[in-house]
Amino acid sequence: MALDDATAAWLEELRRIRPQPITELTPAQAREQAAAARAQRAPGPEMAKVRNSRVKVAGGAIPVRVYRPTEQPAGVIVYYHGGGFVLGSIEDSDALSRHLAQRTGCTVMSVGYRLAPEFRYPTAVEDSWAALVWADQHITELAGGRVPLIVAGDSAGGNLAAVVARRSAQDHDAADPSLQVALQILVYPVTDCDPDCLSYTDPANQLMLTAGSMGWFWDHYAPDVLARQHPDAAPLRAPVLSGLPPAVIITAEHDVLRDEGELYATRLMKAGVPVRFRRFDGQMHGFFGMTGILPGAEAGLDYVADAVAAQLGVEGRTHVTA
Repeated sequence: MALDDATAAWLEELRRIRPQPITELTPAQAREQAAAARAQRAPGPEMAKVRNSRVKVAGGAIPVRVYRPTEQPAGVIVYYHGGGFVLGSIEDSDALSRHLAQRTGCTVMSVGYRLAPEFRYPTAVEDSWAALVWADQHITELAGGRVPLIVAGDSAGGNLAAVVARRSAQDHDAADPSLQVALQILVYPVTDCDPDCLSYTDPANQLMLTAGSMGWFWDHYAPDVLARQHPDAAPLRAPVLSGLPPAVIITAEHDVLRDEGELYATRLMKAGVPVRFRRFDGQMHGFFGMTGILPGAEAGLDYVADAVAAQLGVEGRTHVTA
């Protein structure tokens, strides 16, 4: 299926205002572009409460931002933003975090894990785990009670969500016995490091994210090729996936990461993990966060909200205009 009209038009405008590919930029230049793009997006809905905090990690502390949509949230979603482990921030994901909180009725805690190349693999993993443990320890403060704990993320953030979900279930040395992840939501996640798979090499998928830009991200995040193959960098390569939390996995038809996300869904299902999966036809990588820009973002949020409601046994999504 071809790209939908809204996506094709948006890409044309992007090529006009940002003709230089990311592979020709430094991380600092690429971050400046990301900040400029953020300024073009509409703000998300108002919350009952928004507050900033910090989580202690090895070597310092990282920021987190907590979005509480109601006085009685149904759960807590720990959200890891995308950006190839090099880009992205709490500010960049502010609107998406608000929409996710509003649609699901859950508190969303957005995590500002440290970025490469200043902090290479596995720093982002360890920061993400520390944030999850912190959320679990402060869950009553975040939601007013002991509610279900969910991990979620898009792209590189989907990778981190998958890694911490597996650690919570399988790494008994690292996991607090009381820490239980009820659901993992993986939006076009990075699950492998294979540039030769079909979705990587398909010319129709070289859009906002390309095979070349994924190489650029990997080179900054994990320049050691062997390190990329560790399950904490490439979750698809974990030898055992049984016993993991139920999963919601979204892929985009025109995305270099499509095949690895779908392979991960298949492996989870074969391991007996309950999986709710959908490929969004006509969509490209990045669509999920483009609320107010691409109609596919609304459909993606609806899908996630319905999945969360089903998992938590609460009423379905709520539509509130920001």
